[in-house]
Amino acid sequence: MVTPQQFRRLSAALPFWASLGFVPLVVMAALWGGWWLALMPLYGWVAFTVMDFITGLYNDNPDTETPLADLFWYRLITLIWFPVQFVVIFGALWWVATTSHLHWLEQLALMFGVGVMSGVIGIVYSHELLHQKTAMERWLGDLLLASVLYSHFRSEHLQVHHRYIGTPRDPVTARMGEGFQAYFLRVLRDCPPSAWRAEAAMLARKGLPVWHRTNPFWRYAALQGAMLALAFVIGGAWGLVLFMWQALIAIWQLELTNYIEHYGLTRRHLGDGKYEPVRPHHSWNASHRASNWLMINLQRHSDHHTKPDRRFPLLQTYGTDQAPQLPFGYPALTTLAMVPPLWRRFMNPKVRAWRRQFYPDISDWGEYDRHETPIPRGAS
Repeated sequence: MVTPQQFRRLSAALPFWASLGFVPLVVMAALWGGWWLALMPLYGWVAFTVMDFITGLYNDNPDTETPLADLFWYRLITLIWFPVQFVVIFGALWWVATTSHLHWLEQLALMFGVGVMSGVIGIVYSHELLHQKTAMERWLGDLLLASVLYSHFRSEHLQVHHRYIGTPRDPVTARMGEGFQAYFLRVLRDCPPSAWRAEAAMLARKGLPVWHRTNPFWRYAALQGAMLALAFVIGGAWGLVLFMWQALIAIWQLELTNYIEHYGLTRRHLGDGKYEPVRPHHSWNASHRASNWLMINLQRHSDHHTKPDRRFPLLQTYGTDQAPQLPFGYPALTTLAMVPPLWRRFMNPKVRAWRRQFYPDISDWGEYDRHETPIPRGAS
């Protein structure tokens, strides 16, 4: 029998299960095609932006000492998501391979919508899982990343981004004035070798060669190869194309979010390759209730960088005196980021205001904007 206390915990966690709303939308799009194919992007981008205006901001801070057992219903959605996403991706490929009522353009649109789901939800959930200490959660995170062919994100995020955020060593810290399209091509080029160098440096510190079996890139290759092979078995060459297409869309969604999270925010260079510690004001935050339901509090990003293994229900929010706040949630701003002139007109004044607030003594930001300050001392 469910106790009142257990019921309260369940009801508090249920809004974070909004991700499951994608599943019936995929089914309807696959069955009926046409305008039904627009439901998935509309759900991920528009519906939660509208809900943000209705539900408003949520600025309460939970007790960070909450026992793990009390977080069961929050954790459960992240634990079940890989089998859900696996069935959706490969079920959609099977449906396309065994039916003929969808035009090839509709098939691309179907997998575009699946990619929105696997990017907005799957990679965000993998991010949560990879930051935890249990082997099961980290494996689930690896499997989610393999399903979108972005396994190196684990190494890049844990070993590079969290250490070197706001410095030239971090490829995913977007520079002020840098348009998203240029940023996207740059991170696709720079992040895989950056992640490889980070793993090679870690192995070298242990006295091991880069080809050692403990290099996680071998696991990444095996898992991604298995996903590609399964896509080919189910759908042939066209199934392989569709699988890679949804992976590209998922990666695009992730990097849109990465682009927003630290746009124009840099850490002070102290000289001799030293940088100030990471502070809450080095991340953009959004306290919008509904989009934080969808993205499991990813928008409380400053606290995530302060305490990376803190589970998402316990992440804290900050006042404007400690961290910069965005006027809209990430789903709305990712849409704006696709139009660089509008994005710069909207965000660059906010970056300049951030500089005046937190670094009033710095008058020349040229080297920071061009990422010409030195690489952090000791970085690989």
